[in-house]
Amino acid sequence: MIKNIILTMILCSSFSTKLLADDKPNILFIYTDDQAAWATGTSGYPHAITPNMDRIAKEGVRFTNAFTTTPVCSPSRASLLTSKHGSELNITDWIHPRVEPALGLAPETLTWTKLFVKAGYKTGLIGKWHLGTEDKYHPSVFGYQYFMGFREGGSRLKDPPLEVNGKIQNVPGLLTNILTDDAIKYIKRNKNKPFLLSLHYRAPHAPWLPVPDEDWAPYKNLKPELPNPDYPKLDKKKLVRKTREYLASVKSVDSNLGRILKTLDDENLTKNTVVIFTSDHGYNMGHNGIWHKGNGHWILTNPPPAQPNIPKGQRPNMYDNSLRVPLLIRWPNKIESDSLISKTVTNLDWSPTLCAMANISLPDNLNLRGRNFLPLFQGDNNKVNQKWENNFFAQYSTHHQSKTDMRVYRTPEWKLILDFLNPGRNELFNLANDPNENHNLYSSRKTNKEIASVIQSLTKKIQEEMNRIHDPVSELPVLE
Repeated sequence: MIKNIILTMILCSSFSTKLLADDKPNILFIYTDDQAAWATGTSGYPHAITPNMDRIAKEGVRFTNAFTTTPVCSPSRASLLTSKHGSELNITDWIHPRVEPALGLAPETLTWTKLFVKAGYKTGLIGKWHLGTEDKYHPSVFGYQYFMGFREGGSRLKDPPLEVNGKIQNVPGLLTNILTDDAIKYIKRNKNKPFLLSLHYRAPHAPWLPVPDEDWAPYKNLKPELPNPDYPKLDKKKLVRKTREYLASVKSVDSNLGRILKTLDDENLTKNTVVIFTSDHGYNMGHNGIWHKGNGHWILTNPPPAQPNIPKGQRPNMYDNSLRVPLLIRWPNKIESDSLISKTVTNLDWSPTLCAMANISLPDNLNLRGRNFLPLFQGDNNKVNQKWENNFFAQYSTHHQSKTDMRVYRTPEWKLILDFLNPGRNELFNLANDPNENHNLYSSRKTNKEIASVIQSLTKKIQEEMNRIHDPVSELPVLE
């Protein structure tokens, strides 16, 4: 009798665990820093050695039009957690810990991580935070029950000072490996509970070296293909060096991603774990004569002269290479393997999407700016997919190296960039004919009626979006 009771309890427990697993999948959210969508093997870029990123795409889905709405660290990360634009959160550029020590995400802000805790998840953040360094902005305030990493925007790549168990200490080793080691421990420690782990690597943010020898070896003597080799005054020598180092850093992330995927396999967690791989924003590496992200730098032997608000050498921008991010998702039995989605999604969509993945109801009247994109996995015949809006609004007000107020409206065919602080920098690109954004058509508005009409239409869209979110820049004079 006792044996039968024990057996019944075990079976009931196993059944309950299965129900819980089906209802609450583990979420592993892997977030790189500065990784361009082109810097993966699945993009077709010939020099990216990323077999583990490619594995996620092969076993899941790859999005070809995933974007951030602000192409720099802090506001992008704030939007990820809140489904709000940076201007709504008072975070419009990267947070400079020495210049802006008191700035951070408001502690009362509702984040999806807080909702995961209420739903019974174990939550953890390992790696980069960059949403405030003061204790009132600590990740634990926003729903991360466990934190190991660094609150500022960066840390040393070798023997870095990291917050471990609430105290700063130097940890021996290479940063990307150290973060992975702790992530593996976290997964094993919480394998019997529904967990959410945000693993925020610093790589491939510059500086890119050192990396393990095996990750540097393929690139040490590489002669990479350059995206705009004929760009006037392009500093090819510097660009080749940077490209090698950047790709080695990407490979080091991929090597560690392989360790994470193996851990899921070894612990029998693969079937019930959603693996998400994305980045906070894109990156340029010689594209349009620049390197870096939205606060870009010319990579020329003789950069253009300084402009009002724009120092020499700076090239603030909203190019697609700055805005577009890699997005790969694996969810066994939920997402068809080797899928491709071309619909447009942004980092504003994470809040409703992640909650939908975990069957977590969102509170009413949140006024989220993003959308749940799970219906996109159902194919092109469902109603949501057919009506999906592929246009989006983006913003970036730089205030460190340069001073700009860039606002963007992008459709699959056109992109208008208005700099409300520097109207002479306005840009219009016909993405259908010029996907690399080589030809700014804005100046032809006075002689080309079609261009003038497009600018008028997209300017109206920008101003409507700015009014909707109470963008503080809206109060500047209306553009011509």
